Amino acid sequence: MTGQPTTPIASARGLVKTYGKGDTAVHALAGVDVDFGRGELTAIMGPSGSGKSTLMHCMAGLDRTDAGTVVVDGLEVSGMNERRLTKLRRDRLGFVFQAFNLVPTLTALENITLPLDIARRPVDREHLATVVEAVGLADRLSHKPSELSGGQQQRVACARALVTRPAVVFADEPTGNLDSASSAEVLGFLRRSVDELGQSVVMVTHDPTSASYAHRVLFLADGRLVGELTDPTPESVLATLAALRPARAGSADSSLVAAAQTAAL
Repeated sequence: MTGQPTTPIASARGLVKTYGKGDTAVHALAGVDVDFGRGELTAIMGPSGSGKSTLMHCMAGLDRTDAGTVVVDGLEVSGMNERRLTKLRRDRLGFVFQAFNLVPTLTALENITLPLDIARRPVDREHLATVVEAVGLADRLSHKPSELSGGQQQRVACARALVTRPAVVFADEPTGNLDSASSAEVLGFLRRSVDELGQSVVMVTHDPTSASYAHRVLFLADGRLVGELTDPTPESVLATLAALRPARAGSADSSLVAAAQTAAL
C-alpha cells in the first residue's frame, strides 16, 4: 500500500440532461460532478425522479448528455459516436438489470458466455470457472432460465456481466424483482466480485439494505448530488435519507424514507 489515491474507474464533470422543453422540461441531471472508485462498489440512491438511473445510463453510454463529460477507464464516453459506444459497451462494460434479460432458449452457461460469443472472443476457461464458482451455479449451468429461481437467474446475469472482464459493471436495481433471501445472494456476490475479483461496480438502488453492501453511497435529489456516505449500514443510510429530506410535507423524499424504513425492518 502506497497510500497514493487511485485514478477513478469512471468520472463525470458538469453532467446536464434535460427531457422535454419549456414549462414541461424535466432536469434529470443539473450539473453533476462525480467520481466512482476503482475496485469499489458504489451505490446511488434517491427518490423517484432524482436522476439516479439517468446518471448511470449516461455514465454507461446508454443515454446521451446535453452537456458535460463522462470518462470511463480513461476513455471519454461523451464524445463517442454510436459505433464506438457499441464497442465500449461490448468490450469494457458489464450490465445487470432488474429484469435479468436472459435468453430463454439458452442454458445458463450459454447465457453467461453470450457476450463473448457475440464479440467472437474466445472464452477464458479459467476466468469462466472462477466466475461460475463465485456465483455458486456450477451445478445449474445446463439449466435454462425457466428452470432457475429468480435469484439464480440474476446470478447468471451477474456472471454474464463479469465474464468479459469489464472495466466497470453497472447494475440498475439488480434486486428489484427478488425476495430478501435471493437479494442477499446477488448482493453478496456483487460485493465479493469487488473484494475478491477486483471488479468495480456502480449500483442504483432504493433499498437501504442493498446500499449497505456498498463501500460508498451517493445520494441524489432533483438531478444533483446532495450527500455521500462511506461504510454504510442500513441504519446510517436511513439516517442520511432523513437528514436530506426536504421540509415540504408529502415530498417524494418522504415517501422514499418511509419505504426504506419498511424495507429495513
